[in-house]
Amino acid sequence: MDARAVGVFDSGVGGLTVLHECLVTLPHEDFVYLGDHARLPYGPRPLAEVRGFAREIGAFLEAQDVKLIVVACNTATSAALPQLQEELSVPVIGVISPEARAAVQATRNRRVGLLATQGTVDGGRYHDLVRALDAGVELRAVACPRLVPLIESDDPYGEDTESAVREYAAPLKDAGVDTVILGCTHYPLIRPVFQRVFGRDVTLVFSAEETAREVSDTLTRKRIENGAQRTGAYRFLTTGDPTAFREMGRRFLQLPIGDVEHVTLAQLGAAA
Repeated sequence: MDARAVGVFDSGVGGLTVLHECLVTLPHEDFVYLGDHARLPYGPRPLAEVRGFAREIGAFLEAQDVKLIVVACNTATSAALPQLQEELSVPVIGVISPEARAAVQATRNRRVGLLATQGTVDGGRYHDLVRALDAGVELRAVACPRLVPLIESDDPYGEDTESAVREYAAPLKDAGVDTVILGCTHYPLIRPVFQRVFGRDVTLVFSAEETAREVSDTLTRKRIENGAQRTGAYRFLTTGDPTAFREMGRRFLQLPIGDVEHVTLAQLGAAA
């Protein structure tokens, strides 16, 4: 039994969809979540800049004595996963590999779509991973810059959101994809909108569910899981406003959020 917590980080609250699935899948584990609200959004930023942010946060979480780190952000995974895995002494899991693997397994006609942020699309990791798994799979990627602000708005299920989803889905439907990777941790919050737009014949792959399975498998394989008889705890850190994090975070986590601790950018920089 290893009682240390699992560290999870994202640029904001989107990664809470991943944490939610982890809490449901691994109710006996402890988790610490860090949202880098002071520097969000990551999606439009240069990948080199995001890589620097991720390295700071990874070093900070390692100093908190976590036993595994989940990069619960598709852009940060695209920008920094190999570097984090090389530099940190604990296992590091991203959200892209589990999704790519699930999509390749799910597709029947070997045509897969990807909806994601600009940074994730530009990073090209989905293309590389899908090709490594099955070079015959065609991946069509579409950047969706309007979706994250709409999902974080006061009306995430409104007509504007559905209109944006239909716009971004159109080239994928025209390409005849039968599987779509929803490559942003915000997207599970509007799952019903995606399901209506694509219909039941298209398989939707979400990072949250696939990543939680990967975390569970890794803890078991490394023999660092916690005792199954205990009830785990979770806590939150943010580089931004704790009150704003708590209010928005409840929508994404769909579980209670208590105290939120503030971490300064100077503290993150000192850990790197």
